[in-house]
Amino acid sequence: MPGKTSVGGQAVIEGVMMRGMKGISTAVRKPNGEIVIDRKECVPYTKKNKLFGLPILRGFVSLIESLIIGINTLNYSASFFEDTQEEEKPSKLDKWFENIFKDKSDNVIMGLTLFVSLGIATLLFFILPTFAANIFKKIGIYSTVGLNIIEGLIRVIIFLVYIYLIGKMEDINRVFQYHGAEHKTIFCYESDMELTPENAKKFKRFHPRCGTNFLFLVMIVSIVLFSFTGWNSLWQRILYRLLLLPIVSGTTYEIIKWMGKSDSVLSRVTAYPGLMLQKLTTREPDLEQLEVAIKALKSAEGIEIVESKELEIDG
Repeated sequence: MPGKTSVGGQAVIEGVMMRGMKGISTAVRKPNGEIVIDRKECVPYTKKNKLFGLPILRGFVSLIESLIIGINTLNYSASFFEDTQEEEKPSKLDKWFENIFKDKSDNVIMGLTLFVSLGIATLLFFILPTFAANIFKKIGIYSTVGLNIIEGLIRVIIFLVYIYLIGKMEDINRVFQYHGAEHKTIFCYESDMELTPENAKKFKRFHPRCGTNFLFLVMIVSIVLFSFTGWNSLWQRILYRLLLLPIVSGTTYEIIKWMGKSDSVLSRVTAYPGLMLQKLTTREPDLEQLEVAIKALKSAEGIEIVESKELEIDG
């Protein structure tokens, strides 16, 4: 009986990636209706190195690893929906990368993509709220705790507005449906029921170990930890926030792991805001989407091994 599992996943373009005990599998429904599965055995970095497996640090390492895997799987799923009628010519930038980095060009591009993604997220959800909260100090609010709470509230508002707006896009709405399919499938598996679309559809689409919970809790944890840094010069605060990001993400990771294992009242209360937030980041999936999620989970857990091209992920 699976019970509480460590299976996690991610919705991609017309598909789902699942990460289980036996590996990482991405199932995508192609435009012709065929489901393709891409599977790779992968040992987490936290298992390879004892230092990376230490509490708090393992959370930050897992976050970076998840971002790398996420970018790879998104690129893989997107490859099935590129225009195949006209072969696009490589741009000058593509040619320059290939000439300079040779066969490492894809890894360099992925690294740059990860760096830019983290930079934009840090700017939007950490640096911008710090600038905004500084306005309140100028109008007479000097309490460090008060200013950090205001900063945290601004951060949450920006996040909610961002999620709401992108959810209005048709393509993102489809991704949110697959996100719901991912959660329902994991619940079905944890309940030890036969993995069929009909069975999975009966379950709720809000899961306590969801990345949405993680992002929301990051904002709450940051309010607490940033309160210890004081409210000095603006650039000093920004520096402290950047330096504390690994600790914030690592602490949040430990809370998420605890919530996934605990059925206590405290864990349910802690998980509740993030579960409600999943009303924005998930949609009810149809049976075909659930079928895709089930195939991904079965492959990731070794229930159904299929031949597939391996993802290019170090590990």
